[in-house]
Amino acid sequence: QVELVESGGGSVQSGESLRLSCVASGGTSCMAWFRQVPGQEREGVASVDLFGEKYADDVKGRFTISKDNAKNTLYLEMRRLKREDTATYICAAAWTVCPVDVRQQIGYKWWGQGIQVTVSS
Repeated sequence: QVELVESGGGSVQSGESLRLSCVASGGTSCMAWFRQVPGQEREGVASVDLFGEKYADDVKGRFTISKDNAKNTLYLEMRRLKREDTATYICAAAWTVCPVDVRQQIGYKWWGQGIQVTVSS
């Protein structure tokens, strides 16, 4: 069992930056960030494994995902934030490599509780 704990969320103005962290209690192969808005489906944001990073189209060039294997910690650096980035951001992890499609949720064995990010204009 791997526990995932997110931190770093909060409220910012449009155009500002924020960094999320997710600490895993054990080693994992694939780690990813998803986000969800009430009433909408959860969507993939970015993922990382030994083969590299993947991003959803609407965050490419603004978000950077990285992983510190020594610390079992996943990061999401979010720049030039927009109102539409407002959501609960959820960390996920899997024993396998990440799905080819960053939106794919099947295969992730562990999920965090989520952390709120609010962007206002």
